[in-house]
Amino acid sequence: MAKQCKYSCDTAAETLEWIKAIADFIKPFSFLINAHVVNFFKDRLWEAVDEDWLQCLSNESVESLLLIPSGIVQDHWPTSLKEFILTLKSLVYPREQADLKKGYLAQVLAFEHQLSVVAIDACSHHGKVTNARAERIKKHYMAQMRKFGSGNQRLNVPQTITCNIMSLETLKSLTTMSSHKGDVEQPKSIEQDLELGLAGRGSSLVLAGLHACGDLSVTMLKTLLECEEVRAVISIGCCYNLLSEEGFANARIQYGFPMSCGVKSVNLSLGKSSRDLACQSAERWKSLGKDAGLHNFELHAFRAAFQMVLHKYFPEVGISPSIGRQGKALRRKQQRKIIKSELQAEESTYSDLPQMACNMEEACSVTHSGESEAGNTSGVRSDVDALFTKMSLHTGSTCETTMSTYKYSLFEKFCQSGLCRLGLKPSDDINFLGIWKEVEPYVSLIGIYWSLRAAFGPLLETLILLDRLLFLQEQGDVLESVMLPIFDPAISPRNVAIIAKKPDAGISSHHSSR
Repeated sequence: MAKQCKYSCDTAAETLEWIKAIADFIKPFSFLINAHVVNFFKDRLWEAVDEDWLQCLSNESVESLLLIPSGIVQDHWPTSLKEFILTLKSLVYPREQADLKKGYLAQVLAFEHQLSVVAIDACSHHGKVTNARAERIKKHYMAQMRKFGSGNQRLNVPQTITCNIMSLETLKSLTTMSSHKGDVEQPKSIEQDLELGLAGRGSSLVLAGLHACGDLSVTMLKTLLECEEVRAVISIGCCYNLLSEEGFANARIQYGFPMSCGVKSVNLSLGKSSRDLACQSAERWKSLGKDAGLHNFELHAFRAAFQMVLHKYFPEVGISPSIGRQGKALRRKQQRKIIKSELQAEESTYSDLPQMACNMEEACSVTHSGESEAGNTSGVRSDVDALFTKMSLHTGSTCETTMSTYKYSLFEKFCQSGLCRLGLKPSDDINFLGIWKEVEPYVSLIGIYWSLRAAFGPLLETLILLDRLLFLQEQGDVLESVMLPIFDPAISPRNVAIIAKKPDAGISSHHSSR
């Protein structure tokens, strides 16, 4: 039943045809793509969704909902729903991976292939980690070289530079800078080292970005065009939510979307919500499983209900403030407490509920004390994560009334902690119970809504990637370009590489495009 992708991006004309098909498909669903789910209850977002779809999916398992972003449908679903999901899937760029060697990019290029590598990162900590890892690998390789009698061979070690690439000029300047001195095994400059291997053909650089964030991926592609020393680029982007966009407040003269003249001619804009949505991963959704999926939906319901509290009692806060997420350490700490509790208690789930309520109090107190000690302003979400997980595991075995009461108690704690995170003082006048009763009949719909909306994630990512590819194709014979997936999307959802080179770059072009 699944529709195969019938589009190609071998030429600029074919790529533009694909882009126009995506634009035509998504326009009727702007209400879903541009929605902010924290306003699910406040704006009654489910009312814009086909009533037959909601009624059908209300009877489906969590597992079936989690498969919707992967384009998997059930035979008994309404024809219009199946057509929507399958057509959407047919417009998504295929993600089958090529068989490439795994490893840290800088180390693989330097040690395995003996290339000069400069690793650029905006975070100095990442640079220190890269340096430490490189030193460990260097010792291993030197030991192997001594063992096999090649101890005099020069060994390339990746260099690291901490730098925010905020402009095309910054990246261009880095392509001609000299290497750090002090390591006798390092070449004097990137260009000199490449010249030694290219026998007088002149210096050449390859820009490789493994999950280059936001506009950095765009800057890399533009640098290929504007910098003579750069002969090729391999770009795997990420963080589409951080892209600057034409016509939006965060856009600069050089914006990240759209890049191509073709997309500009279609007059299609995305906006912040759509760019956020492009980061969603069908593979990650599919791998969640029932309990984690239900847990995810319940947390979205709590956040949307909390927005009702803010809207009614704290209108001065703004549209949808972020209440952040607690760190991984706290999450693991709370999970360990739950595991310990489970090992000690063999009673029924019903008898566990009072203890869980106590754990919830402790979770909130741990969060607050941790904030005062560390000055941490991260949010409330995982204060209830671990407890929600346990609750989800036993929903079916607990009477409906008891579970409803318990969910409300968690919601109230969620709100109190959320208000604390926003620097707001809870008031006795806040009717948490009244708001929960108002939204409770619609809580089950938020999972359906999120699943339908998440299905657009891979499609919007496809649009962004095709825009970048088309930009390169529009340059004519100046560049050769291709787009292909290069590793398992379940390991890393951002797995599509855009590869381009100048025709005289002397790089093998044995590859195919779809």
